[in-house]
Amino acid sequence: MKNTIAQVRSYEGSVQLLMVNQFTINLGFYMLMPYLATHLAGPLGLAGWLVGLILGVRNFSQQGMFLIGGTLADRLGYKPMIIAGLGLRTAGFATLGLVESVPALLAASAATGLAGALFNPASRAYLAADAGERRVEAFALFNVFYQAGILLGPLVGMILTGVDFKVTCLVAAAIFAILSLIQIRALPVRRPDHTDASDGVREGVLRQWRGIFTNRPFLLFSLAMVGSYVMSFQVYLSLPLEVRRLGGEGQFGTAAVAVLFAVSGLSTIAFQTKVTAWCKARMEPGRALTWGLLVMGTAFVPLLLASAVPVPRGGTGLWLLAGLPPALSALLLALGTMIAYPFEMDTIVRLAGNRLVATHYGLYNTICGIGITVGNLLTGVALDAARSAGVPALPWAALGLLGLACAAALYALHRTGRLSPAQAEGGRQTVAA
Repeated sequence: MKNTIAQVRSYEGSVQLLMVNQFTINLGFYMLMPYLATHLAGPLGLAGWLVGLILGVRNFSQQGMFLIGGTLADRLGYKPMIIAGLGLRTAGFATLGLVESVPALLAASAATGLAGALFNPASRAYLAADAGERRVEAFALFNVFYQAGILLGPLVGMILTGVDFKVTCLVAAAIFAILSLIQIRALPVRRPDHTDASDGVREGVLRQWRGIFTNRPFLLFSLAMVGSYVMSFQVYLSLPLEVRRLGGEGQFGTAAVAVLFAVSGLSTIAFQTKVTAWCKARMEPGRALTWGLLVMGTAFVPLLLASAVPVPRGGTGLWLLAGLPPALSALLLALGTMIAYPFEMDTIVRLAGNRLVATHYGLYNTICGIGITVGNLLTGVALDAARSAGVPALPWAALGLLGLACAAALYALHRTGRLSPAQAEGGRQTVAA
């Protein structure tokens, strides 16, 4: 921990602030969002389809607007978009706790999603710019703060929601309000290094988008990385479902699911910087990305092997079968993410040619968000098919093959030079055309 703090302090103040920002953003977000569905369906008594609609609007407004948010950050500056996003989430979270009408809840949910679309691309582009040649190490530290917020947020939210969900919403809103004021006062103004407004805003934006959509290495890389997000999301989808399928809905199932999240978050906090330093010293970014996705693919092998074991009727054997393979899978998914994430964020900057970085991050997030939606739908179908057909290995085999396919795609991009700085520069020239 001391080493991590020392590394953070070695960066300039803006980078340190952005890392603390990400921890605080995730703290506020995850202390509220895991309990929103229960609030909507319980005290407010909304139908299941309305709960799904309200939650879906948040996700759609964020994923659908990432490209807009990134574009605005590249044209107007990173700081204004970060402040705007934090302010909008302040209003959205406060509204979620104070209103009960469906239209107001939909508007608040959309506002919280749009907020993320505004500050996420801007903060990552700002971090990449100010970290300079130490981008990879900076994004490794960024992921530590990111995971710490995810780990702590639900615990704080559970305590506050035990008092009243409105308290949770208002405290979360207060966190974002305070964070907004800190940005206004302490975050330096940072404009992108390369801007292009010579032909007016509308024409310039269309030309920039056309250039990005013709940046073939960037698009291929984005598509190849979609699988990593589908696989990592299984910590929230298929792994908890598997734990509860075998361990039940009682105290053991609840505790075992909590262990999944703890394993994922704590391992990242403890080992992210060490893993990144080891990988950077021994391999090129393309190889690190390939190995990261390969490890994520092998994360489902424990579950695949466990599916061949007869399910005990109870006792210690059942607990071990329900808890151990999913926990090991969560650990391997975290390790694969630790290997890949810093190089992934750095590769986007290089493929952008260090130009319109926030816009590239925005489009990348949109592509991966669509991939997560489709991937989770197919995973759900595979889980249902596995149960009805009595073939429990089906989803784990499919997810493992997804990891192998994505690793092979990244290896091919690396071997053909499409992830190299030279190709990234070519992408920059294409974007500028």
